[in-house]
Amino acid sequence: MNTVVLPWEWLGAGLGGMAAILAAFWFFRHVARVKKASMREHSPASELDTPLPELDADEARRSLFHRWDPRVKILSLTLFAFIAVSVHRWTSVFMGLVIAVVSVLVARTPWRWAAQRLGAISGFVLMLLVIMPLTVPFREGDGRLVIEGVSYVALNLRGLELAARIGAKAVIVALIMEPMLRTSPFSVTMAAVHRLGVPVTLCQMLLLMYRYVFVFRHEMQRMWIGMTVRGFRSRTGRYTLHDLSCFVGMLFVRSMERTQRVYEAMLCRGYRGVFPSTVRFALTPADWAWGSAWAVASLGVLAADRWPG
Repeated sequence: MNTVVLPWEWLGAGLGGMAAILAAFWFFRHVARVKKASMREHSPASELDTPLPELDADEARRSLFHRWDPRVKILSLTLFAFIAVSVHRWTSVFMGLVIAVVSVLVARTPWRWAAQRLGAISGFVLMLLVIMPLTVPFREGDGRLVIEGVSYVALNLRGLELAARIGAKAVIVALIMEPMLRTSPFSVTMAAVHRLGVPVTLCQMLLLMYRYVFVFRHEMQRMWIGMTVRGFRSRTGRYTLHDLSCFVGMLFVRSMERTQRVYEAMLCRGYRGVFPSTVRFALTPADWAWGSAWAVASLGVLAADRWPG
């Protein structure tokens, strides 16, 4: 069993580098928030009162993914995602990562959205990087990483490699979701999913959840602003917990009332369990060619992982 001793200087340099990366991420995120807030201040009031769905914001752009038939696109990218998470060699993982990055570039979706998606999974990945080297049992041939002077705490290098590989696969799937979900209106995507055999009830539930989660978020923001204007300040204490519990309860009550009004309005307009859809799909030779290219790329990643030697 090989043992690698990590000097304190290297550990400090690594922690300093991570702190610098986190500080840079926080800085750019703060700048983006300030810029977004300034844009809202100069926007008309009508625009502020309309919570726009985020996945449809990039619909106007044109690319190969925008022109691709949504049914073939969903099947092809889903196949690639399943193959990407099933590989074991770093060569195949790197190939999948390159394909995912190139896909985002071809789709021309803003990288800030991809960064937000990656930021959402960063906590899970960091947790794996910390826990797995400490919990994966040692086997014959595994390397041990110990910090200088703290030999009783040993990190399993194989566990660290497994955690890094899982994190890389999560990044691949998160990136491939960008061209899948942001290059077509969400209603069209759900219509394509229904054409692929998913029950219509599930598709309608996803459509309603997607639409009204923004409405409820907007309602929550308005209620929070109202509490802040009336002097509420978040502190540690039972009064803050009492106010927050009242806030959550009132949010549920308002959400239930709004849901009831929306459902009654849908019934008045003829809703009988199925949304009317005017989406028409037509496969072209270009769709088949683009889908075949993705299938070949996916099978190439799998072959590189399974090829002996």
